[in-house]
Amino acid sequence: MKMDIIIIVSIGIVASLLALIVKEQNSSIAFFVVVVTGIIIFLFILQKIAGIMLLIEQLGERANVEGLYIKTILKIIGIAYITEFGAHLTRDAGLSAIAAKIELAGKIIIITVAIPILTAVIETILSFMPGG
Repeated sequence: MKMDIIIIVSIGIVASLLALIVKEQNSSIAFFVVVVTGIIIFLFILQKIAGIMLLIEQLGERANVEGLYIKTILKIIGIAYITEFGAHLTRDAGLSAIAAKIELAGKIIIITVAIPILTAVIETILSFMPGG
């Protein structure tokens, strides 16, 4: 576990130094180095993310939480991380207006995915109200 973070940080530092050196010569290649590094780090932690998702699903089953809710929450977390990753890469390219649109799209998709949970919460609240 400790070695994983050392490897990730080392990759990040080496890529940062490389990007800074190359940036003076060719900013497109420097951005490519940043994107590839982000993808490499993401792929490196993908297995750990899968393990976390499995653990959360197992805990949800043990707590008798309906699978739909756990899966929806995991989807929301995934959408949030992917949105943040894309927005940061776009900002790194100097395109903050597009990054803002990516973030807006992510928020709207999260709300759309969360509708079943919101509906269940509202129905539960209404069931406790008199006449509901």
